[in-house]
Amino acid sequence: MALPENPSQNLTKETDIRMNKINLLKENGINPYADKFDADCSIQQARTMDLGSKIRVAGRMTFRRVFGKFMFVQISDVYAKIQISLSVNEIELDKFKFFKTYIDIGDYIGINGELYETQTGELTIKALDYQLLSKAMLPLPEKYHGLTDIEARYRQRYLDLVMNDETRQVLLGRSRLVSFIRHFLEDNGFVEVETPILQGAVCGASAKPFFTKHNALDKMCNLRIAPEVYLKQVVAGGFPRVFEVAKCFRNEGMDASHLQEFTQVEWYASYWNFEDNIKFFTKFIREATQYMLGKQEIVIGGKAFSLDKEFERVDYTATINKILGFNVLDYQDVKELKNQVLNTKMFDADEINLLKTCGAVIDYIYKRKIRPEIIEPTFLYNYPASLVPLARRSDDDPRTIEMFQFLINGEELCKAYSELVDPIIQRQTLEEQAKAKAMGDEEAMDIDEDFLDAMEHGMPPMSGLGMGIDRLMVALYQQPSVRDVVLFPIMK
Repeated sequence: MALPENPSQNLTKETDIRMNKINLLKENGINPYADKFDADCSIQQARTMDLGSKIRVAGRMTFRRVFGKFMFVQISDVYAKIQISLSVNEIELDKFKFFKTYIDIGDYIGINGELYETQTGELTIKALDYQLLSKAMLPLPEKYHGLTDIEARYRQRYLDLVMNDETRQVLLGRSRLVSFIRHFLEDNGFVEVETPILQGAVCGASAKPFFTKHNALDKMCNLRIAPEVYLKQVVAGGFPRVFEVAKCFRNEGMDASHLQEFTQVEWYASYWNFEDNIKFFTKFIREATQYMLGKQEIVIGGKAFSLDKEFERVDYTATINKILGFNVLDYQDVKELKNQVLNTKMFDADEINLLKTCGAVIDYIYKRKIRPEIIEPTFLYNYPASLVPLARRSDDDPRTIEMFQFLINGEELCKAYSELVDPIIQRQTLEEQAKAKAMGDEEAMDIDEDFLDAMEHGMPPMSGLGMGIDRLMVALYQQPSVRDVVLFPIMK
């Protein structure tokens, strides 16, 4: 049975035409899905080779223009693209016709050819032979750059990568950033470790967790909200400096800067306090932006922020007190604090009354009155102890903790503190968390006895830092949402 010259006869739907081609190829003993292709270079490598070089390269065909018995096509992958020329002067007429008829945009092909430049100076591979590697049943989107359905880009990220250069650059940049983070930390004496995602106690951050059933153990587990308590146990085991690039899960709201599944890096260094971490993070953010962008500058909302100057510092507690007109540290009872806050007439009573703890009330005020006003790169420091039960209390005032956050344009890029290593105080703070949970605070932590046991055996002074990689990517690449820097964000 010979292949028909017009496989689309009596067919109008593109998917039907492609399916018919696939069936015809198979009926004639031609497998449209090859098992392999022996390429000797990538498309990116081909673009660096000398003219006249003989090469074998493969990719997806994303463009074609036919001029009688000559045609230009383009193959590409996420790294690069290159033009191919096919002519009956180099390829048998039947093979040329086969390519013209049975190979479509979106198909994968292998090319055996020679590098040259066209009269317009474009690097091109003169095809001496080719191989169909994989037929696409569905066509690539037309005019994809004009697509306004953002959700379609997220759901079909593979098409977004094929058609959208900005998406390719952003998501390749994410891989570069994670690689930089690993090398930066390793060059500074940190060792990468892995800690459990399935955990038996909710601890490490204030967040609502996801739960799942462990059938073999017949027990409920939670997906980790942070790797903190396990990384501290690794430090207690004798690792002076550790880090983890960790998938974390928080069953909370979704917006432009939050996803329920996200990636963060946490690092911990023995014998540091939070001031040491401020210096180290300053070095990190400057070197990271230099590596990623070629300059120590981030552009957010059209405004450039220089990172090579000394960063501002803002006292968190003092700023809260100035806004409210009273000292929040004087209040340990949440009802009393709520009443004082409501007396200022600055906040919504319905929202304030929903909050379960003093820390939640203070955080509410911060997010509405302080965070939006911090535009320049800034270190916030000196937080009320009620906010973080795992942070070290200040020797000058135990009602505050040795903690900082780094903000740009109202967005938090990291949180860090001197770690609490006093097991007596740690048990007290976790017991307070357990009480808050019993009162309905879904973000409160559990009492993690394994963690407390490790602390009772002794932990060195240390400081840790957590940084959201997704949020940093948004800042580096000027993206509107964390969804734009994640390959497959969860969708409805």
